[in-house]
Amino acid sequence: MKVPRIAIVIPCYNEEAVLPQSVERLLAILDRMVGKGEVTPDSYILCCDDGSKDRTWELIKTLNQADNRVKGISLAHNRGHQNALFAGLMTVKGKCDAAISIDADLQDDPDAIEVMVDKFSSGEEIVYGVRMKRDTDTWFKRNTARSFYKLQRNMGIEVVDDHADFRLMSAKALDLLAEYGESNLYLRGIIPQIGLSSGIVAYDRKSRMAGESKYPLSKMLAFSIDGITSFSSRPMRLVFFTGLAFLILDVIVAIYVIASIFFQTASKLAGRH
Repeated sequence: MKVPRIAIVIPCYNEEAVLPQSVERLLAILDRMVGKGEVTPDSYILCCDDGSKDRTWELIKTLNQADNRVKGISLAHNRGHQNALFAGLMTVKGKCDAAISIDADLQDDPDAIEVMVDKFSSGEEIVYGVRMKRDTDTWFKRNTARSFYKLQRNMGIEVVDDHADFRLMSAKALDLLAEYGESNLYLRGIIPQIGLSSGIVAYDRKSRMAGESKYPLSKMLAFSIDGITSFSSRPMRLVFFTGLAFLILDVIVAIYVIASIFFQTASKLAGRH
């Protein structure tokens, strides 16, 4: 296989505290891989600003002026992590041999990128970054995550356990992803359905370098609900059959009430005669 051109896609929302350090580290990784002949010198980073309210977009423009391998797009409004990531992936589609998505906080180990590219060069079309352990999570987050993965499987959704959105996708995988017309984007559920050959790279998740998590409990719950309702008809069937059961119960009660009234009326009439 020829030396691939890689695009690293970073969805960004209010990341001014961490973005310069993140981009610096990712550029160093690209330099190292270029030096080894693993990626082409024109491999690049695309930062997708998701309508940030801080100086994220100004920083992206400054980083681009310092190194033209850092590119950026800006969404007019805050559309959420999945939409920002999808916009970034669709922007690099046709302009790279493979795209690697990673969050700006670099909690997902960027050193795993080199292993992902190696697996891609060996023939894998999709490579998932998977956490080896969840020691850095709170007890609540660790156990709710495990319950969520189990619930998704019970709902018939194909997911990769302990995988977020740190992954490599080939140009072919990006083309197939572009054909999906989902309005509630849940990329963790869509991408395994593409059906191409895939591999896994295990890594240790780290603490945020700076800034705050963009996924408080409310957003995590909303994201989880989208993930279930977008890819499984079982919740709809559950609602349907629950409604049907209540309808049947209402009909039985109505028949009982009507019958009781009829027999009481009949008894009174019989008593008069």
